[in-house]
Amino acid sequence: MLIKELVAVLFPHLVGVCVEQVFRSGTTVRIRARSGTVEAACPACGTPSQQVHSHYERRLSDTAVGGQEVLLHLRVHRFFCRTSTCAKATFAEQVPGLTVRYGRRSIRAARALQAIALALGGRAGARLASRLAASVSRMTLIRLIRVLPDPAVESGPRVLGVDDFALRRGHSYGTILIDISTSTVVDVLADRTADTLAAWLRAHPGVEVVCRDRAGAYAEGIARGAPHATQVADRWHLWRNLGEAVERTVTRHRDHLQALAAAPPGMRTDASPPAAPSVPPCSPADRQDRIAARTRERHAAVHALLEQGQGLREIARLLSLGRNTVRRFARAASPEDLLVHNGTGRRPKNLEVHDSYLRKRWAEGCTNAELLHQELQALGYRGSGTTVRQYVRPWRDERPPAPASTRPPTVRRPPAGSFATPPTSTPTNTANSRCSPPPAPNWRCFSCACASSLR
Repeated sequence: MLIKELVAVLFPHLVGVCVEQVFRSGTTVRIRARSGTVEAACPACGTPSQQVHSHYERRLSDTAVGGQEVLLHLRVHRFFCRTSTCAKATFAEQVPGLTVRYGRRSIRAARALQAIALALGGRAGARLASRLAASVSRMTLIRLIRVLPDPAVESGPRVLGVDDFALRRGHSYGTILIDISTSTVVDVLADRTADTLAAWLRAHPGVEVVCRDRAGAYAEGIARGAPHATQVADRWHLWRNLGEAVERTVTRHRDHLQALAAAPPGMRTDASPPAAPSVPPCSPADRQDRIAARTRERHAAVHALLEQGQGLREIARLLSLGRNTVRRFARAASPEDLLVHNGTGRRPKNLEVHDSYLRKRWAEGCTNAELLHQELQALGYRGSGTTVRQYVRPWRDERPPAPASTRPPTVRRPPAGSFATPPTSTPTNTANSRCSPPPAPNWRCFSCACASSLR
């Protein structure tokens, strides 16, 4: 009786079976047990049966005991199903609280691994499971998460985030819905059309604020599915749209950037001789390289299809281009608007942006590269001190530094670059002080009292 009571306390899930033997095999504890069931119900039709067809042994991985892995050898029955209309001729019995169909581990072991997978994920969970004498791979833990049923969503969250989601980047896109208050994913829709979003909002009432990007389909779907909800734009999309608008404006007036090439007064000194004149870059209209020719061909093809009444999606399919690429070509009035980078693809180095500051500090007598690096870091420089040291090394050979490059600013730097670069600090929004719970980092909404951004 003492052993049975001990088994009932330590192994409550084995109460429904008869334990015959417990032995050790290497580092594994093995338990031989058999089922004492005389009757079982068919899983297909539910008809109970007492006619035994055969026996077979199942091997189940169980929770660890004393830091040792446990393997259960369970002998179970297979019964006949005598219902003539049932599709199953025979079926195997299941021990309540211990086994499931096609399961290779006990219910307790599966629940423990699911909890580890939900808390730590694949790789970290696999490392912890090996310490707990339940070695599994990271993909096994991921599969345990995937088989979990999705939580039922009866009503929509008060603050809903809507954005597109790449099911297959460049080919297939859906819509991801996020509860901004808890930063959790609510649902993923199969496409990004207005009808699908409107149907979801009608089926899940209660949404008061919707934070979305500026896609017209989302605006239409929200207006139809939740007409009383307030629509706001998140900071990431506002910043990106502003940068694109400024870039298009500066592109149209790029000829005026040449006037900014002259160095401001006071930059040159007598000790710094002028640099050798650089070869002026060719204008976009004079470019004849491969990229320029391809850009002109694509621009002509896109605008020809637009004149025929084709949509952006159909043009992208016909020309085998991305829809965003087609949209960029459609917005450009001429191919030269797309050739403003002179065909080099070269971006200025990080230190070139701070060249004037370095020259000023060097003229003031600061020749310590490490100190200059610390000052540049305060200005937003993210490079290493070695790069700064190599940049000022020619200046130490009693050679005066050459003046800053007279190359005119490009479209991206500095006019549109200041808008395309995310701010280093988050602007204060007093409305967010009413949010409860507090918003997650980098989730900011400009138009409501909530944390709402998808980026």
